[in-house]
Amino acid sequence: MKQIFATMPFSLPSRADIGSAIETLVIGTAGGLLFLWTNLPGGLISGAMIAVGIAAMAGRRLAMPPIITQTVLVLLGMSLGSVVSRHLIQQVSAYPLTIGLLAFATFCVTFGSAFYLQRVHGWDRTSAFLAGSPGALSQITILAVERGANLPGIAVVQTMRVIILTAALPLVLALTGVAPSPSSQHSLSITIATPLELIELLFASLAAALVLRLIRFPASWMFGAMIASSVLHGTGWVEGGLPDWVRGAALVGIGALIGSRFARMKLKTLAGHINAALGSFAIAIAISAIFVAIVALTTDVHVSDVMVAFAPGAMDAMLALALTLHIDPIFVGAHHLSRFLFVMIATPGIVHLFGRPQDDVDD
Repeated sequence: MKQIFATMPFSLPSRADIGSAIETLVIGTAGGLLFLWTNLPGGLISGAMIAVGIAAMAGRRLAMPPIITQTVLVLLGMSLGSVVSRHLIQQVSAYPLTIGLLAFATFCVTFGSAFYLQRVHGWDRTSAFLAGSPGALSQITILAVERGANLPGIAVVQTMRVIILTAALPLVLALTGVAPSPSSQHSLSITIATPLELIELLFASLAAALVLRLIRFPASWMFGAMIASSVLHGTGWVEGGLPDWVRGAALVGIGALIGSRFARMKLKTLAGHINAALGSFAIAIAISAIFVAIVALTTDVHVSDVMVAFAPGAMDAMLALALTLHIDPIFVGAHHLSRFLFVMIATPGIVHLFGRPQDDVDD
């Protein structure tokens, strides 16, 4: 029991943290509402991310305390689980093939990006492989510290990949005409759960999130809530989802969280690695696009689902896009979790086999 309580953020944020969080959320809300008003796809999350990112780069000390971050992730998970239906469950039969292709795509993206960073920008092998690994940034950061890799460069490459994907992917889906409309089969439920159902949903989501956090499951707050919400909705125990304004607040929150990453990044550091980040991103997207085309041509999975599922971005950001773009969150979640686990398990071995010898790192 002590272990469970140890996972909870009992330490209260300071006055400075509260002020920073309020400023972050206000700027994110303004940006999200502006994008929503202009009818840009994925407006809430993209607008919040871009507005907060610009403010952070301008020197504002923006941040999100852990308790707010975890609240946003739980709300996001509850919203994702509320769209579970028999149709989505029936598509599980397509997962083994596409997840296998995703694993191979992840391997190719990592080696392709690493090769580019080494040949074009002169990076050492360890730093190049860590920067080229799509996702699992916290684990990548730990490995970078242990191996003495180029941590600032890795942070820029990884962060820019997430920022560009989150901002550009909704536009690409809209311009290519493959994004499903709100009236399609992946549409979010427009009904709102009763107050009693919302209480049941909240307690079940928190309980599941804490259990997953106890066993150190990746993205435990979001996936725990998503699993609990999926079970309750799939069994018919709860009908309807969160109110629109709560779901919107979660999308603004995740966008602001992504944008606030720029607050920890100096302009000099960003400028010094921006070309490497953009080139590495182009390589990753080109390789991912090949696999998206293979899946789209060989299965009956919707193209928009495949594009978001195979996008080499952060798991929380891609799931948030799935929510706001009316894309199958179960398919996307299963694939990004699989990628996370693959990166987490395979990257240390790749670095050990192909990176710099440990003796060179220690020197």
